[in-house]
Amino acid sequence: MWWATIGMILIEATVFAVALVAYFYLRSLAPSWPPGPPPDLLWGTFNTAILLVSVIPNHLAAKASEREDLGKVRFWLVVCLGFAVVFQVVRGFEFTALNTHWTANAYGSIVFALLVLHTVHMVTDFIDTVVLTVLMFTGPLNGRRFVDVNENADYWWFVVAAWLPIYFTVYLVPRWFS
Repeated sequence: MWWATIGMILIEATVFAVALVAYFYLRSLAPSWPPGPPPDLLWGTFNTAILLVSVIPNHLAAKASEREDLGKVRFWLVVCLGFAVVFQVVRGFEFTALNTHWTANAYGSIVFALLVLHTVHMVTDFIDTVVLTVLMFTGPLNGRRFVDVNENADYWWFVVAAWLPIYFTVYLVPRWFS
């Protein structure tokens, strides 16, 4: 399972890298970038903080799963789900504060593509965490289920790490290199 998770992360990291390269390629062709005001910082920065804090319960769930401490695994998985829900709600506000639309121009398209791509990963991990949480509450449980919690935690680390260059690119690059 570990190799499968790592393989998936490598493939998805490549997709994120290609999308970021596309952003900078489009930027190099444009006479002005962004063509309008840059995205508002509030919601993107708030979501970055949520993601960074979310690694704590994620880490604690992984550690509890290594000890096969069912009570703590259940608790921390529920906390992780709470963070994921809050993130998705804030992401909705984030889309409204981008100061562009995906149909407006190349800038809008690539900004929306980056955020949608990351959102899909968030939703995917949320669904995986829901399934794991339900399994932890309903059973049957064995050591393999606890390993699944660890793999889920590894993927969450990837989702958080993947967001940081996207945040930098979407929110800070237009302010620093206009």
